[in-house]
Amino acid sequence: MWSSPSRHRTRFPAENSRVRGGARFERGQFAERPTAHAADRDGLSCRVRGLAGARRGRRLRTAGRAARTRRLRLGLLVTSNRIRPPAVLGKMATTVDVISGGRLIMGLGVGGTVQAPDAGGIAGENPAVAEYAAYGLTLVPPAEGIARLEEIITILHGMWTRDVFDFHGRYYTLTSNRNEPKPVQQPGPPLLIGGWGNRTLRLVAEHADIWNIPGPPHNTLDYITERSAVLDDHCATIGRDPRTITRSVQYIVSYDDPATDRKTIGELIAAGVTHIVLSLRSPYPPQAARWLADQIITPVRSATGE
Repeated sequence: MWSSPSRHRTRFPAENSRVRGGARFERGQFAERPTAHAADRDGLSCRVRGLAGARRGRRLRTAGRAARTRRLRLGLLVTSNRIRPPAVLGKMATTVDVISGGRLIMGLGVGGTVQAPDAGGIAGENPAVAEYAAYGLTLVPPAEGIARLEEIITILHGMWTRDVFDFHGRYYTLTSNRNEPKPVQQPGPPLLIGGWGNRTLRLVAEHADIWNIPGPPHNTLDYITERSAVLDDHCATIGRDPRTITRSVQYIVSYDDPATDRKTIGELIAAGVTHIVLSLRSPYPPQAARWLADQIITPVRSATGE
C-alpha cells in the first residue's frame, strides 16, 4: 500500500505493509538469513538489501529470500546500472518478481561515476574507484552515467511489457528481445531511483515511483528538503503531480542512542518523507527485527500518529 497516490498501476497489497496513513518503515542491511524470516513473521513491511556497487551475488541472494518469505517486499538499494547488461538485469529482476509473487521493488542508480573527493556526503576518496577497479570496471562521467540509466529504464519497461522488443540507443542495442514470463506486477515492478543531483532528479520526475536519498548523517534534513523541492520543480515542468512520487530516505540506526534516532526519523516524516529504510550495521543486536520494532518503529508511530 502506498502512503501517497502513484501513477504506477501496482500498489503494495495491504498484507505486505504495516502502514497507518503516512510513513512506511522498512529495514535493510541485514546479513543473517534468520532475520529475514523474523521480519517476515513479525510484520515488518520490507527487506531492501544492499547498496550500490559491484557485489554480483546480491540478486541471487534476493531471489533466495523471495522463495523463503511470503510478505516482505524485496530489492536492492540500489542496483548500479553499470555492472550488468540491461536485458540481463531485466531478466534477473523478472525472475525475482515471479518467484516472490510480485514483491520486487526495482532499485536503480547511476552507478560508479567520476566524482571529486568528499562528494555526496561521503568523506574521502570516491569509494567506487577501488571497487570498480577490483572488478575490472571503469568509471564514467556523470552525464554518461545518467544517459545510460535513462536507456536502461526504457529497456526494462519495454522487455517487461512487450512480447518482442527492439532497442537502439547510444549505449545499448537489443534485437528481438523476448522476456517470458513477464513480471507479476504490471506494467512492471515499482521503480525506485536513488540519487540527488539535478539531472538524476529529472529522471526521477519522469520515470520513478519512489525517490531515495541517503539521510543523516550523510545528508542533512535541510539538504533533503531542498532536493525534494527541486524534484517538485521538475514535476511541475513536465506536468506530473509530485505527490505521486514516494519520498524515501535511508537512515542508519544507532544502537547506542535510539532516542536520537526516533527524533530524527520524526523530523524526516514531518518534512514529507513517507518511506523510511532503517539500515543496521553489524554486529547486530539480538533479535534485530524485534529490536527495531520495539525501539524505533512502534515509538515513532505512537509519537507521530502514523
